[in-house]
Amino acid sequence: MAISFDKALGNLPDHLKLYGERSRMLASNIANADTPGYKARDIDFHSILARAEGTQMTMTATHAGHISGNNGGIGSMDALYRVPVQASLDGNTVDSQVEQGQFTENAVRYQSTLTFLSGKFSGLKLAIKGE
Repeated sequence: MAISFDKALGNLPDHLKLYGERSRMLASNIANADTPGYKARDIDFHSILARAEGTQMTMTATHAGHISGNNGGIGSMDALYRVPVQASLDGNTVDSQVEQGQFTENAVRYQSTLTFLSGKFSGLKLAIKGE
């Protein structure tokens, strides 16, 4: 019987990819906290996963003149702009405390996903050995 690693690992590798991309965006926000006019960006993790798992409704073009939307799964990470609690005078929308909190939460989620993935690999190793 063949082992399908894709089925065994589930969507954990996709989660890691999203958390990695979000870490990059949040780090960029933190690095540009003092850049005039910089707009803080983030990704909507839950909507991307819902799209990838097929639980979110998608639009269908019913006429040739309709503009096609991006119905891609994990690969379509649309960056959204963060709405500031209080806008700065120079147009920068980065709130350092919010960004650091989001970055820390994302890092914890990334680490826990790695732990789950490690457990999956340990289970697969035991299954391959026949233990």
